[in-house]
Amino acid sequence: MAVKTNGFVEGSLPEELMKLLLTLASEWEDVIDLSNLKAIHLSGAMTNEIYQISWPTKMENFPRTVLVRIYGKGVELFFNRDEEIRTFRCMSTHGHGPKLLGQYQGGRVEEFIYARTLSAADLRDPEISALIAAKMKEFHNLDMPGSKNVILWDRMRNWLREAKRLCSPEHVNEFHLDNLETEIGLLEKALSGHSQQIGFCHNDLQYGNIMIDDKAKSITLIDYEYASYNPIAYDFANHFCEMAANYHTETPHILDYSKYPNQEERQRFIREYLRTSGRQPSEHEVKQLADDVEKFTLANHIFWGLWGLISAYVNHIEFDYMEYARQRFQQYWLRKPEILNK
Repeated sequence: MAVKTNGFVEGSLPEELMKLLLTLASEWEDVIDLSNLKAIHLSGAMTNEIYQISWPTKMENFPRTVLVRIYGKGVELFFNRDEEIRTFRCMSTHGHGPKLLGQYQGGRVEEFIYARTLSAADLRDPEISALIAAKMKEFHNLDMPGSKNVILWDRMRNWLREAKRLCSPEHVNEFHLDNLETEIGLLEKALSGHSQQIGFCHNDLQYGNIMIDDKAKSITLIDYEYASYNPIAYDFANHFCEMAANYHTETPHILDYSKYPNQEERQRFIREYLRTSGRQPSEHEVKQLADDVEKFTLANHIFWGLWGLISAYVNHIEFDYMEYARQRFQQYWLRKPEILNK
């Protein structure tokens, strides 16, 4: 079924999705004129294709709007979809994120949140950053179903096996894949040596997964595909590393590590996070967590480097996954001596 995308006809939506939309419309007592269905592709997603889909209702000037997520090819290599849906449903019952409206084999339909997605620049705004820190703390404190064991290291080893299976001999050599098992073991030993706080982590807190209601000054975290229990320091590390990215440029795969937050910015974010417990954290506490976070950036570079490598072979979204992976691994080898020798 061809639909209007930004006012013109482009491509088609899966037949199963069209049936689901018609069913939802019927439940809401809407009458869909398929010629008036409008789909707007939302840029910035790198695992799925995301669309804002709307149609007229009986109330003039009040169209029905939903968000449609069409699953990317090969993403089942990265996470268990059934577990992700369970997390999505549980988050909704906790009052977080959008509601799940329906599923079909290749994707799902979600409630459309009337808030704006953050930009790369928003992450540097102290006021918005403080709101993100508070929401992160709230997220980490969630009591979610399933295992509460750290999965970071096992997931990285699973991804390494997939990367070695998929990659050409040239890429195996270029990215030192035969050495990465040793590197992952080294990091696990170095980063698990003292008591760590474990929480339910988002694990993909890039600006595109954070929405804000500017009027209410409220933050919503979305997209829980990679969410799991992990050391909270890893979630900070991921968020800080994402400040080097801007996925809405002509070269969205290019990372600029001059934009990685400086020590003052990192400690300010951590301080705001700790303050949400209702007490003033000590400087030693802030510094200790900041030091742990820096170490976990190394794990983060391997994590997303492997993700980029696998995606280059299985995902057809227009994004230079291979070059993205190359930058993440380069950053790992560059920063490893400095960080681990501290």
